[in-house]
Amino acid sequence: MSSSSTSRRALARQARDAFPPMGVYAIRDHATGAVRVGTSRNVHGALNRIQFELRHGSHPDKALQADWNRDGPQRFSFEVLALVKERSEAGFDYAAEVAELEALYRAELGVQP
Repeated sequence: MSSSSTSRRALARQARDAFPPMGVYAIRDHATGAVRVGTSRNVHGALNRIQFELRHGSHPDKALQADWNRDGPQRFSFEVLALVKERSEAGFDYAAEVAELEALYRAELGVQP
């Protein structure tokens, strides 16, 4: 077995075992000033999925899709607002932490659930 395939496997294992980037994200509409706030257990993956759906005309939010179709991607920005830090204590409730962060950002940005 070559050392490159061994290191590749080690990197793949490390990526698989890494703490997921869970947190809160925002989609900002620069034309209207509207902000959509969401959460995910993989926030970067969620933003990638949303942009993919918008590019392919399949996003479930029809109003967002219509605005994207009419004005294009330059109208929007996608950002990670907060990531949950990995905790050492066993049984930590990450879902509650994400929900609390979402509530804080919704209040700060004036976004309704």
